[in-house]
Amino acid sequence: MKTAARLTLSHFVGGQMIEGRGDRFGDIYNPATGEVTKQVPLATTEEVRSAVAVAAEAFPNWSQTPPARRAQVLFRYRELLIEHMGELAEIVSSEHGKTLEDAQGSITRGLEVVEFACGISQLLKGEFTEGVSNGVDCWSVRQPLGVCAGITPFNFPAMVPMWMFPIALACGNTFVLKPSERDPSCSLRMAELLVEAGLPAGVLNVVNGDKEAVDALLFDPQVQAVSFVGSTTVGEYIYRTGCDHGKRVQALCGAKNHMVVMPDADLDQAIDAVMGAAYGSAGERCMAVSVMVAVGDEVADALIERLCPRLEALKVGPYTQSDAEMGPVVNPAAKARICGYIDRGVEEGAELVIDGRDISIRGFENGCFVGATVFDHVTPSMSIYTDEIFGPVLCVVRVNSYDSALQLVNDHEYGNGAAIFTRDGDAARNFSHRVRIGMVGINVPIPVPMAFHSFGGWKRSLFGDHYVHGPEGVRFYTRMKTITSRWPSGIRSGAVYNFKAGAER
Repeated sequence: MKTAARLTLSHFVGGQMIEGRGDRFGDIYNPATGEVTKQVPLATTEEVRSAVAVAAEAFPNWSQTPPARRAQVLFRYRELLIEHMGELAEIVSSEHGKTLEDAQGSITRGLEVVEFACGISQLLKGEFTEGVSNGVDCWSVRQPLGVCAGITPFNFPAMVPMWMFPIALACGNTFVLKPSERDPSCSLRMAELLVEAGLPAGVLNVVNGDKEAVDALLFDPQVQAVSFVGSTTVGEYIYRTGCDHGKRVQALCGAKNHMVVMPDADLDQAIDAVMGAAYGSAGERCMAVSVMVAVGDEVADALIERLCPRLEALKVGPYTQSDAEMGPVVNPAAKARICGYIDRGVEEGAELVIDGRDISIRGFENGCFVGATVFDHVTPSMSIYTDEIFGPVLCVVRVNSYDSALQLVNDHEYGNGAAIFTRDGDAARNFSHRVRIGMVGINVPIPVPMAFHSFGGWKRSLFGDHYVHGPEGVRFYTRMKTITSRWPSGIRSGAVYNFKAGAER
């Protein structure tokens, strides 16, 4: 129900904010206080169809706009994102909970994709072969698909949408974005800035909603492609449903990222790495390190000894606290789910070294805070190992050899990211070659590629054939057309009725 005291958000369609016409609303929390501060309209099927129709109407003119002119809009958009960086970070932090520094960092990573998309004129160049036969030339071009859709998660409300729509728009498509209903305000503001940068009305639209909105996008015949980032359960549904309805789909899904620490590793470097990789953004990211694999009990003991005092000194607090290093999780439901996993880990027999369930922040006692948590002696049969917890919970698994560590990583159903910490070049090379993971780090804990490369996992971390952003992103948002051409000339060779070798030569 609507609550008069709370701000009610809108959709963004046709270049302007429009009020929701449905009677369903979702709550948006301030994670630091645990209070509902806003409500978001959950779009009806008819509202989503209307937004898609607006995007479809805008497609012909936008797709015929020269790539260089499309790039000029994105260049201006880049400048506006930089100018409004503080404002956007404040919006992200107020609805997601992450620290301002973390929010600004995520926006910067999204900005890198915008910068990559600004080079679209170069990226869309095709191939040409002169004289494939007598007087015949052949060339290829990449053309836009039409209306594309993006369904994005709560954990990166600025960065992940920018993994999608800048490249889609640069390629000449129009776009309908459905951000997470938990923190949608940043997407709405970014859409406003794009129109300010000169994007024609209707080229980018934002509809807020839940499964009804998702299904409306999946079933609408005018939507040609769908990009998704989120949980594996939802991602598999989107992939199968979208494909069943003739759409191109890329679905980037869950993860359980391992960090293997070898006996020869720099352990202080490894602990520095895991502090940011496991507890940054309160562990709410698909590339978080959630499993530290220690090769040998001596290594495990030394890592735990170094890790505990660092975690005890970790400053947890609201984003408004300037020295906060880790904020709350996104809402009370997320906190309850994470604490439930900690309960289960204890029940399953893991050793709870540091317990983050009972943390209390003075003045924010009702906030959605979960403290940094560490389990030791975790085994592969435990749910805290098999499942993506998506919170500040690190599992330490002990193995007795490198081969056992490699097998552990390869046996897991997820294959997003993995890292190895070692001084041994042979071990590092062997790991990078044999590990069945989409993104690999060598003494790098979160191997997220830069925007001019592409991002994606293996196994049940990705459904579809294309990674996101980079060259793969351009391929996903375009399709190839090949043209073979011959013009009349004075040379005639007669009719050809088959593909006999040399027939055209």
